[in-house]
Amino acid sequence: MDKQNISVGLDIGTTKIVAMIGRKNEYDKVEILGLGKAKSMGVHRGVVNNITQTIQSIQQAVQEAEAAAAEKIEEVTVGIAGQHIRSLQHSDYITRPNSDIVIDEDDIDRLINQVHKLVMLPGEEIIHVLPQEFKIDGQAEITEPIGMYGGRLEANFHVVVGQVSSIRNIGRCIKSSGLELEGITLEPLASANAVLSREEKEAGVALIDIGGGTTDLAVFKDGIIRHTAVIPFGGNVITEDIKEGCSIIEKQAELLKVKFGSAWPGENKDNEIVSIPGLRGREPKEITLKNLSKIIHARVVEIIEQVFVEIKNYGHEEQKKKLIGGIVLTGGGSQLKHLKQLVEYITGMDTRIGYPNEHLAGDSDEDIASPLYATAVGLVMDGLKRQERKKAEAIEEELIIENIAEEVEEPEVEVKPEEPTRERRSFLDKLTERVKDFLDNAE
Repeated sequence: MDKQNISVGLDIGTTKIVAMIGRKNEYDKVEILGLGKAKSMGVHRGVVNNITQTIQSIQQAVQEAEAAAAEKIEEVTVGIAGQHIRSLQHSDYITRPNSDIVIDEDDIDRLINQVHKLVMLPGEEIIHVLPQEFKIDGQAEITEPIGMYGGRLEANFHVVVGQVSSIRNIGRCIKSSGLELEGITLEPLASANAVLSREEKEAGVALIDIGGGTTDLAVFKDGIIRHTAVIPFGGNVITEDIKEGCSIIEKQAELLKVKFGSAWPGENKDNEIVSIPGLRGREPKEITLKNLSKIIHARVVEIIEQVFVEIKNYGHEEQKKKLIGGIVLTGGGSQLKHLKQLVEYITGMDTRIGYPNEHLAGDSDEDIASPLYATAVGLVMDGLKRQERKKAEAIEEELIIENIAEEVEEPEVEVKPEEPTRERRSFLDKLTERVKDFLDNAE
């Protein structure tokens, strides 16, 4: 099979590590060839805290995916999230030396590179610089400035910041697992690509991805990402609360949550009881479902309220910034019973559960279309997109070289056309390069 058209997404989560192999079919949909998952050891709240255990979990997931797809995995697209990710809004401008020449890619790159000089806290680095809208000579709300005239080019940016060490540790785990890093993507962006439609992103929507260790938020409006946040709570905290509240072991608490848990206490009658076997011959424990949902409810309300604060920080209450598309819930935690109703009750916003089935081939396994795998599907899609971009760039470079060979002019002609092609790479591609360089030099 053609290796070129295959992409592998690696979702390094707090509870599970997922390796997913996919390719585009003739209808431009993603066909999943293999899926492997392993219990995540060594990751806490989205951050690697034990390299050896993480490598073992990655290898296990990758081997399972390879066996399912009968394919050898060499390169992976990995997602970064975790409690160290934060975002900020920033405005910047450049003055162009000659306003008689139209604005081109180089001007935008100059402006974006300027944002990269922002001073961050020690150990932090800018991961993503996303232009929101541009201003030319004071004229606002310009979405595409290329081809226009103007002396002063200004833009509002959404800047995502993360800890360099955490990103390098992920790179280290991948390299030590015998894999190459093809690309790095922000996990809330990957999940958003998998479960949101273009219309929703235009209308305004908040994606809430409830994972095991963290809850990721991505807010879109007018088709552009406006706000991102990572809340350091997820499904694991709920399990922990059940364990403490009912005095049972973690395994039983997780089973109780998945099988009988509900985010809405009013749904359970007082006499509904679950019996849990005691440890080593001890008496079984009896737990009422009403109590169980009270414990879950308290923690879920806390998580949703924190997310809602972030949505308000974006400015959802202003008429112009209203999120007409409401909220989309995804991730493993979104499968909790009655969660949708609770979110609607707390936020007053329309809510739906996001399944990554819109971009998947029609005959995909039902399990894969679960919110649990939204990030992994998004990472596969991102890898495929990156490959298409590389192909287009390679073709463009070939054409340039052919033209140069035909014209055979001064040597400086050779350098010029290749500049934009090289510069146009996204900052995540550049971050990937930096992580690769660091790992190569650290050997």
